[in-house]
Order: sequence, then structure tokens, then C-alpha cells
Amino acid sequence: MTRCLLAIESTCDETAAAVISEDGQILGECIATQTELHERFQGVVPEIAARAHLDRILPVIDSALRQSNASIDDLTAIAVATHPGLPGSLLVGLSAAKGLALAWRKPIVGINHVQAHIYACGMGRQESVFPCIGFVISGGHTSLYHCISPMDWTYIAGTIDDAAGEAFDKVAVMLGLPFPGGPALSILAEKGDSNSIPFPRPLLDDKTRLDFSFSGLKTAVRYRIAGTGKQSWNALALTPQLRADIAASFQQAIIDCLVGKSMQAVKKFGVKRLCVGGGVAANREFRRQLTLACERSTIELHIAAPELCTDNAVMGALAWEKIKMGQFDTLELDAKPGLLRKG
Repeated sequence: MTRCLLAIESTCDETAAAVISEDGQILGECIATQTELHERFQGVVPEIAARAHLDRILPVIDSALRQSNASIDDLTAIAVATHPGLPGSLLVGLSAAKGLALAWRKPIVGINHVQAHIYACGMGRQESVFPCIGFVISGGHTSLYHCISPMDWTYIAGTIDDAAGEAFDKVAVMLGLPFPGGPALSILAEKGDSNSIPFPRPLLDDKTRLDFSFSGLKTAVRYRIAGTGKQSWNALALTPQLRADIAASFQQAIIDCLVGKSMQAVKKFGVKRLCVGGGVAANREFRRQLTLACERSTIELHIAAPELCTDNAVMGALAWEKIKMGQFDTLELDAKPGLLRKG
């Protein structure tokens, strides 16, 4: 049996574990979703998420290990995402990792969840994707990084209010779409005209900064649906075509901002390689338009495979980079819920 790594992910509402070999092969993987638990709240409830992780963490780990046929002796280390994320959720995964590390006498490696999303862009590739501009777009993050290597990266810019995925989910609620809202809104957008409503593109024309802002765009959508001054509305009273046009026009505004700012970042730092990960990176229309933009500008683009865009433990393979450098953690390792701007 080759050397392998047990990776654990519990940063938000996905409980995941994976066994990954040193050469990047996925030997075993298991993900337990919580969609049905949060659906009636139209968003992730942190306390519910943490309790669900408690119920699922050990069965998920057991399933990944059984799939891999790996023994405890085959494990080089146990990796766990320690930041950023929901405090309670992070602590469940970290506690499980510490308990197993102590019981099995294995070293533990803490990893940055956002950094791992960028690393996932290189999974399955022979050549390194570094150096690059790293771009993580999800429900909690819309952040650009200058990545010299897997372990040498610096925060460039990010959203000053809502993350792109958060904006998708909130507008989906306004349109009466089911949870999770982002995918449902994208499906509805396929039936609409993306040029029908001139929603704003916040900060896109500001060439002096690379930050994002989606709160004002979200408000513009609200006013288009309900009008000004109204506290409530019935989105289902809109015509089906208007709902689709609103979804398509909103999505296009988001895409224009994401594509535009990432192109600006590549130009500013002179790195002609862009790596994109996170849940929003699974959006088909975004992937299509970003691909076209990179082809026009001769930028080498690497977008994580759709199954590696959403939260998973496979991207915990990042821990091999720390292992190669001898960077192990102790059992004093702690969770750090906030977004760290440098690895």
C-alpha cells in the first residue's frame, strides 16, 4: 500500500473525509450533505450544522477508510481544515482529527480551506499550476490571491460585503426559489434574457482597486421585484418570463464583475495563469464566459472540476505540501474561524 493521508472537512455544512495517496490518487471519499436540514431556513444555520457534523463525522471517516482499504499503518498523517469556517463546525472536525491522531499515534496537519480550494485546481494534473492568481468564489468567500507556490500566497482583494455565492442565495430567496438557491437561480437564468435588465456592476469600472461589492446589486434586484418602499412581495406573482429575465440579468452582472476583476488582477500582477475554485466556480455560464475571456487574453486557466468546487475533503491533499516541508502541527492546534489573508 502506498503512503496515504486521511483528510477531514467540516468547515460549513458538508461533512467529508477522503483518503488520498501521495501521488494524488483518491483512494476513498465520502461526503454527507445537510441540504434537507437547512432548507426550511433558506440558509445554513450554524448550530444545526455543528450538531449534524457530530452525528456524521465518524461514519463518514469510516466509509472513506473502508473504500480505500487502507490500514492505520498506511496513514502518514491526518489532515483537517482549521480555517476559515463556522466555529462549531470547525471544532467538530478538528476534535475528531485530534482524537484519531492521539489514538493512532499519527501526526496532524491543519490546512486552510480557502487555500485548499485553489490547490484543487491542480488535482489530476502532472504540471504545477503555480505560480498563479488564485480566485475562490463561494457562499462565504470572493477572494483573489497572488500564489507563488502552494504554500506561498498573499491576499490581494475580496468582497467588502456579500460574497458572490451569498448574493446568489439571497436573490434566489427573493425570487421564491428553493434552497440551495445558487444552482436553482442558474437553472432559471437559462430561460431568461441576460441583457433585459441593466443591473449595476459595482466597482467594475474602478481600476484603482480589485475588490468586489454585491450588496448594492442585491438591493437593485429587490427594488426590481418589489418596487421601492415595500417590505414584502410575492415573487411568484411575477410572470415566468420576468422572473427568468431577472435571474439571467442578475447572474450576468455577477459574472461580469467576477470575470472583469480577475482579468484586472492577472494584468496587474503579470501572472498569466488563473486558478479558480469554490462553489460558484461550478456555475456553467460563469465557466464558459471566463474561459472565453482567458482565451482572448492568452491566459492559462485552471478551474477546479465541478465535483471539487463545492466543499470536499479531497482538496485536503494540500496537506502533502506541508508534509514535504516537515510542517506538522501539535495537538494544541486550534480552529480559526475568520478569513486569514496569508497562509
